[in-house]
Amino acid sequence: MEAELKTPILDRVKVPADMRGLSMGELRQLADDVRQEMIHTVGQTGGHLGSGLGVVELTVALHYVFDTPRDKVIWDVGHQAYPHKIVTGRRDRIRTLRQPGGLSGFTKRSESEYDPFGAAHSSTSISAAIGFAMANKMSDQPGKAIAVIGDGSMSAGMAYEAMNNAQGAGNRLVVILNDNDMSIAPPVGGLSAYLARLVSSRPFLELREMAKKLSRHLPAPLSRAASKTDEFARGMVMGGTLFEELGFYYVGPIDGHNLDQLIPVLENVRDAAAGPCLIHVVTQKGKGYGPAEAAADKYHGVQKFNVVTGEQVKAPAKAPAYQNVFGETLAKIADTDKRIVAITAAMPSGTGVDKFAKAHPDRSFDVGIAEQHAVTFAAGLAAQGMRPFCAIYSTFLQRAYDQVVHDVAIQNLPVRFAIDRAGLVGADGATHAGTFDITYLASLPNFVVMAAADEAELVHMTYTAACHDSGPIAFRYPRGNGTGVEMPAVPQLLEIGKGRIVRGGTGKIAILSLGTRLAEAVKAAEVLEAKGLPTTVADLRFAKPLDEDLIRRLASTHEVVVTIEEGAIGGLGSHVLTLASDEGLTDGGLKIRTMRLPDVFQDHDAPDKQYDTAGLNAPHIVETVLKALRWNDAEIVSADIVGEARA
Repeated sequence: MEAELKTPILDRVKVPADMRGLSMGELRQLADDVRQEMIHTVGQTGGHLGSGLGVVELTVALHYVFDTPRDKVIWDVGHQAYPHKIVTGRRDRIRTLRQPGGLSGFTKRSESEYDPFGAAHSSTSISAAIGFAMANKMSDQPGKAIAVIGDGSMSAGMAYEAMNNAQGAGNRLVVILNDNDMSIAPPVGGLSAYLARLVSSRPFLELREMAKKLSRHLPAPLSRAASKTDEFARGMVMGGTLFEELGFYYVGPIDGHNLDQLIPVLENVRDAAAGPCLIHVVTQKGKGYGPAEAAADKYHGVQKFNVVTGEQVKAPAKAPAYQNVFGETLAKIADTDKRIVAITAAMPSGTGVDKFAKAHPDRSFDVGIAEQHAVTFAAGLAAQGMRPFCAIYSTFLQRAYDQVVHDVAIQNLPVRFAIDRAGLVGADGATHAGTFDITYLASLPNFVVMAAADEAELVHMTYTAACHDSGPIAFRYPRGNGTGVEMPAVPQLLEIGKGRIVRGGTGKIAILSLGTRLAEAVKAAEVLEAKGLPTTVADLRFAKPLDEDLIRRLASTHEVVVTIEEGAIGGLGSHVLTLASDEGLTDGGLKIRTMRLPDVFQDHDAPDKQYDTAGLNAPHIVETVLKALRWNDAEIVSADIVGEARA
């Protein structure tokens, strides 16, 4: 018996059905077990910690009350879903989280039937949940859809667009508003918990519906007065008027860490006959782990760490991080230019805007998870003579593409786009990869598109963008640290649309690089040259406008031209091929080969391995050149040129 008591409850829970016969005391112990499992897991793998710790009890309560996987729990963003993965049959693989071939750091449909909808960008959960609920309703199938969305994600317009269209889903839809910042919540205590249980109970809901029906038969003035009285009374004791106006029955706020409060309310809502319900729970990011609770960001995203001390294991940086180079450079430029402002969408430290904000707090704007607003806000600033820098991850800028086209490009407004996380991003995988920005920006009239080859080039491009007032301009740079090049004391103003030769100038082979594959291009050139194939390497700097003079010159003096970029098809290579086609550059026998990211969504892995898988490292450049010269595989192997490039 004593040994049984010491056995973690989690060992008995393989899937959610296993927890539904547990007592309240056992559920509390299960939550403690899940929290410890998560802390030890992320300590080994790194990843998102604070948000998951904040929803442990909520996760247990949802899977205890609802009939998952028939009922669909949809986690907004998904980085808080680690506890969910632990209790839905994936505990045995949880230490493969974000590792090559392992579990995704977000929800993923192909991974589990308990992940009904993939998520890694915010504010999609309510729309998706309405889709599930309406599909069940139309096919007369059982099952509810439960969207769990954080207060930060509620800053995005899509969440409100969804709520405005939720009424048709009726009582099949439940929205959990996870408020972990106390941003809209009054203090939570015993009274508010009691009121939440009361107003979510069947008798209260039935009484309220009866009163509504009765009021419809009253004279119009009395009916309106009754409706206002109900709204006023509920608003006074509970809040939630905004959600009621959008068609939701609001319950809360309740303590999201108290299972004695959570479970009765969830059960009431599960069994309610009323329309869509919104339950407002208040949680604490990092709950139950001291170092996370004490951290300013609640350990939102962490490297591997020492579980006892909380100290993160970080390799000593040999070069500054790209986002810090951008932020610090922009802050210095802004010292002498009062028109410069910086805008970010909930990513101040991720984009380096925090560095700018420290120096110029009155000219820094974090608009929350609202990329569309960020872009049009920047357009308004530019139209009024300011010099706005809109710093957004490549993957998130996709969400504001309509604003980029209509509010910036068509009006030719000089908004500066600092595009972070360009290229492949490692453990965050396909959802966060900056794959498409070259293609979707370089296709737009009026745009200038640059890509930094290293951190020194990023300094020059930041300064060039600040001085560019004739239209929109974008510059992209990757996640992580730079290459360790010497940093310029004074930024250089780059000539728009002009590249540079970094190696050679004549020979048989020309490699045209855009972005940080430049270092791999130089390695490849060294190997090729050692085998008697003189190679020129150019850093084009600009995807748009192209340096057409440089390309023409290299095309006329080399036998093979290879383009290489960290972007999808439709980018630099496509533009070079179009130029070659328009001007007949290949008519004399020139061979052009384009190297780009493959036409797939690549899984998470270490960045170097991702680029190896993508075929964009030095050995792949060498092999591409030799095949263009009609070397066969046997000749390539016997010459061992590819092996030398790998070495």
